[in-house]
Amino acid sequence: MELDITSLTTEQRNMHTNSIDTLSTLQVLEIINHEDKSVANAVQKALPQISAAVDTIYDRIKEGGRMFYIGAGTSGRLGVIDAAECPPTFSTPPEQVQAIIAGGAEAMFDAIEGAEDDPAQGCNDLLERNLTSGDVVVGITASGRTPYVIGAIKGAIDIGAATVSLSCNPNSITSAIANKPIEVIVGPEVLTGSTRLKAATAQKMVLNMLTTATMIKLGKVYENLMVDVHATNKKLMERAKHIVMTITGISYHDAETILKQTNFEVKTAIVMLKTAVPLVVAKKCIQNADGSVREAIEQAKCFK
Repeated sequence: MELDITSLTTEQRNMHTNSIDTLSTLQVLEIINHEDKSVANAVQKALPQISAAVDTIYDRIKEGGRMFYIGAGTSGRLGVIDAAECPPTFSTPPEQVQAIIAGGAEAMFDAIEGAEDDPAQGCNDLLERNLTSGDVVVGITASGRTPYVIGAIKGAIDIGAATVSLSCNPNSITSAIANKPIEVIVGPEVLTGSTRLKAATAQKMVLNMLTTATMIKLGKVYENLMVDVHATNKKLMERAKHIVMTITGISYHDAETILKQTNFEVKTAIVMLKTAVPLVVAKKCIQNADGSVREAIEQAKCFK
């Protein structure tokens, strides 16, 4: 049976780029840049949908659930990138935000295009991660019709997991079946059908929002600083010191000293410095406050 993709917005020709092959290097770059400017506006229109998805993700993770990104090709790779950034940025356990790409880890570097056509494999790949009803699955597909992702979303629904879809076409198949659909309509690509361009840029922006907003709600940010940073190398250790210095006004030497006491737990150092409580009390207050530094500081004041 012939597959008709011509109705998809992302597969239509962009009338603004019909002569791109005749342009100078600078002109090519200018037209790509011009098209990219529309992406942020498209994401803005989808903010209510993105907000609803964030609330769902937050509710599941707060109760101990996990989030799974799943996609094929560029969409899958973007999920892998975003998931990989969560542990160093927010000190999340590796299993809390996971990514699955059609074709497995090899597909991250080598195109395995046929892998996206198997809906059963999408479901099976989730089941291999022991998906439960307490988890949330985010299916990423520019077209909104990738069989691998459709199979994954349907499998997640059967188990009772929450489902989010992210696509770049209106009225997509994944939007019709997911609990929380997100559609970012970026229009025809600079190169017809090349969704590694505007569609991928939009997807990256939305994935940034999903994890960042969720982690803020989980108390992993104080003011606009990453207070749950996992200081596993020299750069991140320096960042931790400067975060403590910025929030408390202490010297570099003093920040280094207290962070060594807290095993480079920035939150603990901040609560100790802000309230003059000992380490054990600071850690207990953070735990009781579900990780919120603001709430932990208020609780610690009761011990003064």
